[in-house]
Amino acid sequence: MAGKIRIRAQLDGDTCEVKALMRHPMETGLRKNQAGDAIPAHYIEEVTVTHNDQVVMHSYWGAAVSANPFLGVRFAGGQAGDTVKVMWRDNTGATDEGETTIR
Repeated sequence: MAGKIRIRAQLDGDTCEVKALMRHPMETGLRKNQAGDAIPAHYIEEVTVTHNDQVVMHSYWGAAVSANPFLGVRFAGGQAGDTVKVMWRDNTGATDEGETTIR
């Protein structure tokens, strides 16, 4: 299941502030459905944020992150019109990415 990433990137002085909302179920594998069967684990494992194809943030996540996670990142060196991309990979191998320009 590929989700959808909504991204905003704005300059705040000499710092770029990136906000991303990622649609993903983030299941731990510990919950059960109404029939009592375990819901399989399904969560984002790796997130990368790039600015003009240069990595500015790379992180590893686990099952403890809530559903539809929000990510906020600040970095120096961005200019209006530059490209910012957010990418994730989950424990099932699914990936998603979103891209925006700095305003």
